[in-house]
Amino acid sequence: MITDSSTASGNLDTTDLQLLAILQANASISNIALADKLRISAPTCLRRTKRLLQEGWIEKQVAILSSDKLGRLLGHSVTALIEVSLDKQGEELLLAFETRAIQEAAVQQCWRVSPGPDFMLVVQVPDMPSYLSFTQKLLTQDANVRNVKAFFSVKRAKFGTQITLPRT
Repeated sequence: MITDSSTASGNLDTTDLQLLAILQANASISNIALADKLRISAPTCLRRTKRLLQEGWIEKQVAILSSDKLGRLLGHSVTALIEVSLDKQGEELLLAFETRAIQEAAVQQCWRVSPGPDFMLVVQVPDMPSYLSFTQKLLTQDANVRNVKAFFSVKRAKFGTQITLPRT
């Protein structure tokens, strides 16, 4: 719920939304610069940011690395988008596959989707032998995996993490 004041837990006000929008664009901004942009005091800004973290509005703050530059430095890498369909879709079986998938370091994203396949995975591995090893470990050895369809990235045209927020 969006309110005029963010005193109640679980509510966001206009200042909170502005704070979230700025942090989405640049999480490394200093608290003082953030407070200046919001036209609030630095202690108030820090208190609001901590509250948004504690309440789970901000999941985590990370550095997004350039896969292109790292690929050139470390050697070729493979990004695969993989559709996974399970033979049986009971909640326990879906959760079991999901749990195994998210434990794999190569899995950057795991989405449960509908209709169509049961899961979409975004996987990053150093090379094709690593991809083969990954698929054998996660997909081939699982008797409940019915169908796998992989797409390999040849170019990333856009990558974003921002969620569209209401204009304030």
